[in-house]
Parts: sequence; C-alpha cells; structure tokens
Amino acid sequence: MELRTNRRILVAVGLAGALAVSSLALLRPETGVASSHREAPMIAGDPRNDNTDVYAFVSPDRPDTVTLMANFIPFEEPTGGPNFYQFDTNSRYNIKIDNNGDAKPDVTYQWVFRNEDKRGTATFLYNNGPVTSLTDKNLLFKQRYTLKKITHSGTKTLVSDGIVAPSNTGPASMPMYSILRAQSIKNVPGGTKAFAGQADEAFFADLRVFDLLYGGDLSEVGKDTFNGYNVHSLALQVPKKDVALRGNAGRNPVIGVWSTVDKWSPKGYVQVSRLGQPLVNEVVVPAALKDAFNALPPSKDADVPAVVKRVTNPEVPMLLQSIYGLKAPKTPRTDLVEIFLTGIAKANGPIKADLNSQILNKDAGKLRPSEMLRLNMSIPPAKSPNRLGVLAGDLQGFPNGRRLGDDVIDIALQAMAGAAQTGKLVGALAAGDKVNQNDRPFSTQFPYIPLPGNTSVNAG
Repeated sequence: MELRTNRRILVAVGLAGALAVSSLALLRPETGVASSHREAPMIAGDPRNDNTDVYAFVSPDRPDTVTLMANFIPFEEPTGGPNFYQFDTNSRYNIKIDNNGDAKPDVTYQWVFRNEDKRGTATFLYNNGPVTSLTDKNLLFKQRYTLKKITHSGTKTLVSDGIVAPSNTGPASMPMYSILRAQSIKNVPGGTKAFAGQADEAFFADLRVFDLLYGGDLSEVGKDTFNGYNVHSLALQVPKKDVALRGNAGRNPVIGVWSTVDKWSPKGYVQVSRLGQPLVNEVVVPAALKDAFNALPPSKDADVPAVVKRVTNPEVPMLLQSIYGLKAPKTPRTDLVEIFLTGIAKANGPIKADLNSQILNKDAGKLRPSEMLRLNMSIPPAKSPNRLGVLAGDLQGFPNGRRLGDDVIDIALQAMAGAAQTGKLVGALAAGDKVNQNDRPFSTQFPYIPLPGNTSVNAG
C-alpha cells in the first residue's frame, strides 16, 4: 500500500469523516453533546443504554492484538449516590465486527448483566465499610456478567461469571480502587482480555462549540467540559486473527467496528443504540431520523438518501464561512462518501491511497457502503502518537480506527475549514478548542482508560 507516498492526499481527506459527522451539530445546541452523548431523543432518556464512544486500535503494548472499547452512561457524577451507576440488566451490549465488507457482523462480542444485591431492607448503602477486593463482604451491591462470542460458526461463552468493577464511591469506601480494577480484568484462554466497569470519561473537548461556535469568538475556548466525569466501559483485547476475515490478519487486515445495545421489550430484544464513528447520529442525522438510525443496521445505511446527502453536502463549512469568513470547500464532497461509507481505498473513489476499507482484504467480496469505524490492523502503533491522527501523518490515528487520545473535535474543525482538501492546517483554527488531551493520563496497559474519579465535578 502506498501510504507514505500518498500522505498529502490522505492527509487532505483522511479526516473528512470527522467533517461529515460534525456537519449539523456545531450550530444546533439542542441536538445533544459530542462525542455521542444523548444524541437522540429516546436514548437521551435511557442513559444506561446510551453508547457515548467507540474506540478501536492496535494495542500499543501487544501489537499482535487489537483493543475494542465501547463506553456508556454519559456524564456520571462521581458522587451521584446512594444509587450508583450500573449496566442495564434488561439489555444486551454488543461490539460488532464486519471483516468482509458486506456491512453485516461477522463477529459479535455480547455482554449481559445481572445484579447481586445484598442490601435488602437493612441499609441504603452501596457498601457498609472499606472495600479492598471485589469479593469483599462490605461491597453490598455488584454486577456480574456473561460474555459471549458469536460468529457464523456458533456461539461460545468466553466469561460466565465476570464481576463488574464497581462505581468509585470515594476514598473511604474504596481506598485502593486500582486493586478493584486489576481484579476485574478477565484473562480468557487464547489471549483475550475482557473488562467491564466504571472508568474515567476519556473523551475531551470544550463543548461551548455548540453555542454558535464559541459565540463567534475563538478566544473563548480551553475548558474541558468532560473533566471529572465518569462512564461505564466495556473493553476487549483480542488477537488479530480472532476478528480478521478467515482468521488471517496478514491477507485481511481491515475490520469495521461498531457497537449496539439491544433492550428487552414485549416484542423481544430491540436495538436502541448504535455507534461507530464519533459524532455520527448526533450531528449528521437530522432530528426526525435520529431514533431510527439508532435502530438501523449498517447494511441499510446506503438506502437512506437523506443521510447520504448530509455527507456530500455538509452544512458547517458554509456556516464557518458566514461566521468567520473561512471559505467553504466546494461540493459535492464525494471524498466524504469514501471516508464515511466505504473506507479509504483507491478503488472506492477520489482518494488515491489505500488505508482502511475492507475492499483491501484479499478475501473480501462486494463492498456494501455503510457507516462504521474502520481499522487497518497492519499499521503498527505509533511510537509518538499525534492527537490529530492522519491529519498529522499519524496513520494509526483517527479515522483509521480511533485511539483514546485522538482529538476528534479539532480534527473535525480543521477538516471543515479546508484542511481535509489542502493537506494544510487552517491557521485561524490552529489552536482548536485548546483542549488537547484528557484530564487524566491513559494507562500503558489494558484497558488503557484511566481509573474513575471519586471527586465531585463541582467541588472546585
């Protein structure tokens, strides 16, 4: 693949997917908040099933594996007791992989949860003393889970009695939370690791962007809106062969990843949440279609012309032009179709580089355009990751998968203003939102996402 020699072309459009998925919301504060928190009317009232972010990247410390992560429950206030946060026991949580390009899942990892509640009528407390282990009798409420792997060959149970890392109720209750995190990580035969539990909110951004693009004044930036909040996270580290087409990551290195939640109803399980690339349902899909998109499988995406039109003719570049005088790129943006629906490959469209389309898999069939987060597993982890990903020449970064440290807001703003076509940063937006990293450092080992905080967000 001519990744290096075509870098300028790839840089010019490689982040156009962020442009596409950001094109509606920046001037519509009523639609929700990035990355995909409370993005649709129905899911806004169902936070346990609200998928906030999906990540997929080659594991930096185990490059023969990939790490897949889906986060839920936006804006968890750490001191939000006495009933702390938990997964929905009436739902199935899924991370899905398409490795042959037909927009249908070839591998599904599925979690279901059950409660273990010992409080009864005796107390309202989550714990009645310091908790030093996941089996500590002082931990009165916990969740357990079953994790299954579903393929065309059948279903296999990977974890039958996992314990969810609990909500971090505070230093008196959980003086060594790192021990609880370590005990919650399950080692599965065959090289897989699994984690379920509370974690720090790893997404970082100044969301005053939704207030008419910082009120038309780019000097009014620099506050991380997510600072101090937590989420509930599901994470896997799996050998590449376990998700590659025909088990061969050498011949077939590209996978498409998305997450869904199926909630029980009188009619059976119904999909209520879906997320692949960041910001998609939140800012591409018009309000009237948001709930429908959350219930839609990727195989149906290309059949919705109203959504495809939002990709080829995005709104925000024109708004940037009217507010800041930044000339909007010409439309139609056929390059965005490649980023958003097919992945980057020379055979797919105008981008003359091969990066992350399943069509690059030697054993793939006919490609079905669809929205998902695509990752080329053959590209090794960057020694010095750049928060701007492909835009900065770091081909392991977004939109080639997504790492915890990828700055998708700054990437999107640059792409919208023209960097996605010229290959050069737009000087007027060079500082971005001035929130360039998470408030807590990421770990160097699985699951990488920081430990959850236990201090009130408004403590200062």
